[in-house]
Amino acid sequence: MKAADVSQAVAAATAVATRCNLRADQATVLHCSNRVALRLSRCDALARVARAGRGGAQLEVDVARRLAELQGCPVAALDPRVEPRVHEHDGFTVTLWTYHHPLTPPEVSPADYATALAKLHAGMRKVSLEVPHFTDRVTEAQALVSSRERTPALGDEDRELLADTLGRLRQAVVDHRADEQLLHGEPHPGNVLRTEAGPLFIDLETCCRGPVEFDLAHAPEEVADHYPHADPALLLDCRGLSLAMVAAWRWDRDDEFPDGRREGHELVRAIRRGPPWRALGD
Repeated sequence: MKAADVSQAVAAATAVATRCNLRADQATVLHCSNRVALRLSRCDALARVARAGRGGAQLEVDVARRLAELQGCPVAALDPRVEPRVHEHDGFTVTLWTYHHPLTPPEVSPADYATALAKLHAGMRKVSLEVPHFTDRVTEAQALVSSRERTPALGDEDRELLADTLGRLRQAVVDHRADEQLLHGEPHPGNVLRTEAGPLFIDLETCCRGPVEFDLAHAPEEVADHYPHADPALLLDCRGLSLAMVAAWRWDRDDEFPDGRREGHELVRAIRRGPPWRALGD
């Protein structure tokens, strides 16, 4: 999100908080990419703000509400002081969440990470919601790679490499015929918080259906060593597929991920080196 848009996003979040009878005297930017995360003081709430029409916010709220009904499910909760819904103001969507003060160090140990992810998956197996299939997300990445207009800076050789990798590994993952369920979609280290309540997962807008190994591919490699009954061969294919998907998104001309083009180059180089694929979270 561009600097001018961030200022407008802050104004929108502050206005929504005030409308919900929360006092927001100051907003601190915690993270900024296609969506901005803000800590609102003095009400001490977390606001997630995106341009209206971007999508994902309603799904995130729906999943969070359902998981909040399950005791012990390790997800960040919507702010209980306001109506749990997507708020709109001045061309932006705003959702309000419970703010958790960061612990030091912020890193979650691999064992605790795996335990929390397994608990999340157990809770998600109890939730029935219409969400995209993981192959739908692969299709979106393939559409980016095939469009020179949307990925104008992607070179021909790299474009061919990504297209081949996405198609080949998508089919390989499907061919495993593994059990599928509701997934987080992107449970990488940036989406897990170390809190006094234990590790909590955030950013549920990427939820999809697929094998648990698709989620594990986004976590550091050591996490899989502690996750029960993961299929090593399927996990390897999911890691390669996830690398190619994220690489495609980083080459999107409209991508606003910080330093995204550099990461796009690094991911293409990792894919060109071939398996064993590194984990996205490493």
